[in-house]
Amino acid sequence: MKALILAAGYATRLYPLTKNWPKPLLLIKEKPIISHTLRRMVRLPELQEIIIITNEKFYRHFAGWAQQVRCVKPVRVLSDGTTSEHTRLGAIGDIDFAMRHGNADDDLLIVGGDNLFTFDLNAFVKFARTRPDDCTVGLYDIKDPGLIHQFGVATIDGERRITKFQEKPRQSSSTLISMCIYYMPRRALARVKEYMASDHSSDAPGHYVSWLVSQSAVWGFPFSGEWYDIGDIITFYHASVTFNG
Repeated sequence: MKALILAAGYATRLYPLTKNWPKPLLLIKEKPIISHTLRRMVRLPELQEIIIITNEKFYRHFAGWAQQVRCVKPVRVLSDGTTSEHTRLGAIGDIDFAMRHGNADDDLLIVGGDNLFTFDLNAFVKFARTRPDDCTVGLYDIKDPGLIHQFGVATIDGERRITKFQEKPRQSSSTLISMCIYYMPRRALARVKEYMASDHSSDAPGHYVSWLVSQSAVWGFPFSGEWYDIGDIITFYHASVTFNG
């Protein structure tokens, strides 16, 4: 199993903090956001390598960080070659790029680089590996229906299979949202190639998950604990004060 951290965005909503500095390297509790993620990942005994996919603009920032970080697992930085918000590949585009150009050809644990959480990933991976043909999505109960329009929203059955997935709906009976944490086994990665070969959005992962639910079994794993989606300056400063990870 390999891990892929998605860090190729340009984080325009956090300007000026991220105009010349990548969001995953912003400090929370004196550590870059991405370092908190690595701390959770290295506890996975199955993990062989961590790949960080970024863009050309921020490649040197991540390469410099990777040279200094102390990690018991190999860390590799990959550039998708883009240089601006207008040319970015999007999350699914970057997953496809990593598969084709970065040797991300094993079972993949995929995590958004701006995720900040206290969850133990072992339970998630253990659950996902019992379903070796299917994708598993990390879910979080945001509890407030007034916030669901900001996220991808999942409805699951008693066995945790996702029966419905909506990207940023105005209304939903569910408050389980996708956190940009995915487990995609090797057998299921072919679906990414199939999706990219068709006329679908390569940006928001929720569009891919919605499509995948219509094609095959997709499973949801609800997490509990602290989680922050560092999408704007207010959330960043709130996490800087309250995060206990």
